[in-house]
Amino acid sequence: MSTTATPRTPANFTDRQFPPFSLARLLRTVFAPKPGQRVCVLIDLEDPRDITDFRFLKNPDLSIQRNAHDVVFCGLREGVLAELSLTGGEMFAYEVTGGSNLDLPENAFTPAGTEVKMAEAIYSKYDIVLCVSTYSATAPLTAFAKKFGFRGATMHGMNATILRSGLAVDYDDVSREAEKLRLGMTRADWVEIDFIFDGQRHTLHLDLGAQEAQKSHGLCRGGPDIANLPAGEIYYVPVDVRGEFPMRYGDGTIGLQHVKGGRIFKAELLRGNAKTIEEHNAKLTSDPVTGELGELGFGTQRLPVSGRDIQDEKILGTMHVATGRSDHLGGKLTPDRFANRKNATHDDILFSPTKTPDIAVPQVRMSRNGQTVVLIEGYEPAAYMRSLLEA
Repeated sequence: MSTTATPRTPANFTDRQFPPFSLARLLRTVFAPKPGQRVCVLIDLEDPRDITDFRFLKNPDLSIQRNAHDVVFCGLREGVLAELSLTGGEMFAYEVTGGSNLDLPENAFTPAGTEVKMAEAIYSKYDIVLCVSTYSATAPLTAFAKKFGFRGATMHGMNATILRSGLAVDYDDVSREAEKLRLGMTRADWVEIDFIFDGQRHTLHLDLGAQEAQKSHGLCRGGPDIANLPAGEIYYVPVDVRGEFPMRYGDGTIGLQHVKGGRIFKAELLRGNAKTIEEHNAKLTSDPVTGELGELGFGTQRLPVSGRDIQDEKILGTMHVATGRSDHLGGKLTPDRFANRKNATHDDILFSPTKTPDIAVPQVRMSRNGQTVVLIEGYEPAAYMRSLLEA
């Protein structure tokens, strides 16, 4: 059993050969669009008026938005619309929300500098909405999709690695692989994750209530829905959580999260900045639902590390929990239940050999059908997971 987290990127992950990225193939596979359907592109900007005459392209720091323009917007207009018999292809910009899955603003701007209502000009007018943004917009767009009847994909954090790997895969294959794992992990009673940091062991116990496991598999061919791309994940909305786990904050601070009743109720400094922990505890006190653990997810794909959680949490052998709103996953925590709607984020906490190399995960166990099996050991799929994929 591994007791240390040695950073690694297995050869079969980095050496995997991917076909060249094709926007047409991605849209055809994910959406199976019908001729005549309208598609548009959404981006976020600190000042959405900077979409006027595409002047945001002059800012070299906006690599995500440039990819949205060069790869998606230009790709649509330079052949993909015609190839797939689609219409539209317009681009809109909204103001950066400042957090993962926060509610979107009501207004957006066009390249002509015109301000429009997103509900009237986008949600009710387009069949497929492609959102390439700084922060994930999956939760709010899922709600709008169900209300207005469109489909879409969120691809926040798009970079070169994601384009050549996570967005270049065949999502029919991704769906089949994810389903193999889902079938072997569905209706689990509980999952336990062991962590080791600085020689101390901690365990998080997540009750799952024998629920049907869900999969993020990249296919969005049916009714109103949003695909979060890159996809490749098995996930649950826990019914209760207890125990403790170390968490890495954005500034590198490590804090021990104490959990009961499904929520983090206190953070304890293990290493780093005491002020970071104080600020987190103040937030937990003033808005307790911010600590609610609304997701447990497992990666299902063999992908290279991209430096973006949106792809790196889909890598086989990684796992993540998430705090905050869970309504887009089938949970009950909606933005109106937060004391401050600016706190109504959905924040994934990823554990992987590259994101958290100093936090070991010696074992992840699952209880199902009266039996306990090991899913992951040392950030590697254990025999049970491997057997599911080989079936």
